[in-house]
Amino acid sequence: MGHSPTRRAKYSVLTGIASLALAAAGFTAAAPAQAQATPNGSSGTTNEFNPYSPQNEHPYRHGVIPGVKQHENMKAWAASHSAAATTSKKTLSYGGGVDGIGVQSGHSKVYLVFYGTQWGTQGTDAQGNATFTGDPSGAAPVTQQMFKGIGTNGETWSADLTQWCDGPNVAAGATSCPSNANFIPYQSGGVLSGVWYDNSAASPSKATGKQLAQEAIKAADHFGNTTAASNRDAYYIVLSPHGTNPDDYANPTTGYCAWHDWNGDTTLTGGAAASSYGDIAFSNQPYNIDQGANCGVGFVNSPGTLDGWTMTLGHEWHEMMSDQNPAGGWTNHVSGSTYNGQENSDECAWLKPGTTGGAANVSFGSFGTFAEQASWSNDTNSCAISHAILH
Repeated sequence: MGHSPTRRAKYSVLTGIASLALAAAGFTAAAPAQAQATPNGSSGTTNEFNPYSPQNEHPYRHGVIPGVKQHENMKAWAASHSAAATTSKKTLSYGGGVDGIGVQSGHSKVYLVFYGTQWGTQGTDAQGNATFTGDPSGAAPVTQQMFKGIGTNGETWSADLTQWCDGPNVAAGATSCPSNANFIPYQSGGVLSGVWYDNSAASPSKATGKQLAQEAIKAADHFGNTTAASNRDAYYIVLSPHGTNPDDYANPTTGYCAWHDWNGDTTLTGGAAASSYGDIAFSNQPYNIDQGANCGVGFVNSPGTLDGWTMTLGHEWHEMMSDQNPAGGWTNHVSGSTYNGQENSDECAWLKPGTTGGAANVSFGSFGTFAEQASWSNDTNSCAISHAILH
């Protein structure tokens, strides 16, 4: 369904609050780095905007994963400015929901949308996965195997999600869930629900945020998800082909590897995308293998061509699950923290294998082994690559 002015106004208020919070941490995207500064009441210092954040002037890039180089630039800038602040707390709190949605509290339905004719000719491999001649790294079948494998083989990488919740019994600002909340359940048996090759036209060389949202809405129609109820637990991953630059992800000074959002975000480049099918959760998944080590090639394994690919897919899925309509779910609201505004996977991005909370290989049994990163856990106060199943 379309979004009324009242609903848009509500979202604008929420994003305004989020932007102010981000400004206090130095990781906002609402204005250029040099435009203004925000006083930090707790320390008496001034926190400027971090000029290296891929969210700078692009607030819709929720859960954005900066490239490795960009991540280092962000950390270095924060350490040399007052944005480093006096706390490094990573506690996440509940945002109160947007359109009544905070988390994906049912069994997730993941839909893969291969966007544009550049993917080439479609085929099928021995495991029944779609393959494409325009996929030089073989990313497409690996993506399908990964989402088939989540919630199998007793894996507990995804179990971190079972601590997050939403619903009328969860107060805005809560840092833990009451027993009568709507919890994210353990995602038993895989989450892949559909694969679509949209070869009706070429993917834009540089798709805008609105175009990506519109492609997700088009996919909802393709899969027959034409009601708000059918999209409540749906997630559309818009996978752009090799050689394209969706939302300018390959920019050498503000580069990133992926982000997620929902169609009603009025800050999307081009504006919100109208939906007749309810709220649509989607992600922008560039063919980030093209960026090499900057987007994680070889981060866990050698040669590790698809390490960063599966890590970024997992990162955004985790964040969508815990913050489906950003920023109504679980994000960092700790004033003065350099993590302010970040989601659960942001807080554990690019931690090296072998370090506390570092990236690692996760086995999904017969579906394969995939490089994944940890996500933040409030109940253990750590980046958790493995977690107890709570619900």
